[in-house]
Amino acid sequence: MKLLVYGAGVLGSLFAARLHEAGHDVSLLARGERLAALRRHGVQLAEEDSPAVRRVPVPVVEHPAGGYDLIAVFVRTHQVDTVLESLAGLEGDVLFLLNWAAGAEPLGAVIGHERVLLGFPMAGGTMDGDVVRYRAANFMTRRVAMPIGEPDGRTTPRLERIVEAFRTIGISAKTEPKMDAWLKTHAAFEVPLGQAVHTAGGPVALADDPDAVRGMLRLIRQNLAAMPTPPTPRGFAALRTLPECLLVATLRRFLRSPTAVHSGLSDASPATAAELARLAEQIRACTKR
Repeated sequence: MKLLVYGAGVLGSLFAARLHEAGHDVSLLARGERLAALRRHGVQLAEEDSPAVRRVPVPVVEHPAGGYDLIAVFVRTHQVDTVLESLAGLEGDVLFLLNWAAGAEPLGAVIGHERVLLGFPMAGGTMDGDVVRYRAANFMTRRVAMPIGEPDGRTTPRLERIVEAFRTIGISAKTEPKMDAWLKTHAAFEVPLGQAVHTAGGPVALADDPDAVRGMLRLIRQNLAAMPTPPTPRGFAALRTLPECLLVATLRRFLRSPTAVHSGLSDASPATAAELARLAEQIRACTKR
């Protein structure tokens, strides 16, 4: 399978490196200083705070051309419109692995509805200069599979093929028949969480302020209650039904955990703020609030 990974940030770099090491024909799209760094050193990976850095010589391209069996898109929500313009000139199925609550329609309107697949990457990490510091797998993250789905909920041969390809590189993936609802549910949770972390100055600082965590939880509950479909996966429904005091305590423990600290929540860059703002617009549109 010939693959293009579109986006050379934390997740795109990590996925491209794993695909390359598994023997897949993969290219990583990058531009500017990131392209130059990748050409010099390849993808540089380190597990969380480890001093050991591994270099993976993933082929990089600046201007892709021709066709691919699959284009995996790892960009921020507010960058999608620009990306769609360049994807329209390429051939191949396109798997959007990102924060997105606007549904498949605006994606397919530009590149062709038959090309679109939706998903969400369950990995996490941060950029340390040119080094990708990825979150170490643990008991909790191993149990959560990366969801991928067709916009209409069907289980198709191409979907099964893509899920299997990710499994061969050690990434737990699964078919998700309600992928659009999954993404909307996640965004309903992600926007209040990300904005609260940004305001507090990081996940640990937010954990130290129980009133801020309580306010964040109430916004999450409002979003979930306004969703046009039930929360997906169903576990998110617990955020609407369990006692507030219990959820606040659970969320504070999560915010202090290595999973949260190394997930990218600490990224206070302007790009993070722009992504959250765009995702919030999408949430307001789908909840009509």
